[in-house]
Amino acid sequence: MDKFFAAQAKKKPQEQDAPISEQPPTAPPAPSKHPKGVVLDKDGKPCRTCTSSANWAAMMKATSASTSPTPLSAALTSSSSSNPLPTDCPPDVDTLGTHTWTLLHSISATYPSRASAQQQNDMRSFLSLFSRIYPCWVCADDFQTWMKKAGNEPRVEGREGLGRWMCEAHNEVNRKLGKEEFDCGRWEERWRTGWKDGRCG
Repeated sequence: MDKFFAAQAKKKPQEQDAPISEQPPTAPPAPSKHPKGVVLDKDGKPCRTCTSSANWAAMMKATSASTSPTPLSAALTSSSSSNPLPTDCPPDVDTLGTHTWTLLHSISATYPSRASAQQQNDMRSFLSLFSRIYPCWVCADDFQTWMKKAGNEPRVEGREGLGRWMCEAHNEVNRKLGKEEFDCGRWEERWRTGWKDGRCG
């Protein structure tokens, strides 16, 4: 991996892969030097928290194929492409997203039914800050853009409004990823009270 970044650093500025956000919208896509699905960070280097573990493993495999692989790197790339990463590895975009949505829905479920002015201000501040520091910069930018659209402003007056708003935000991401949408009429049953069939105890 160090050799990969060293090779990238030796390139002339015009040869380096430009971050997605800095490419002119009318420019034809530059030929990728990375496997499909590898997202570049704003500094032009691969973004681990913006890339799935499968795509990261493919990049590592391609990088190690161009150099002589060590037994450890060969073992890591072959095992990570067929098995999920161990839990003590940095999260990929999928793991990060799943755990983030769990946190955000849980915050919504425990939010007061009628929030005070201070609680409403705190929640607005939290969501604004969260959308700026989220580790996947592509995801963060997308969330900020979505919240700025008319009708998508956080509804922080109370639990019901925030819970439905969070569900709608999650469904927006699900649509973009081609995933099934969740029935937001059931958000509280899913995240606060548990399913009516009793399976949650």
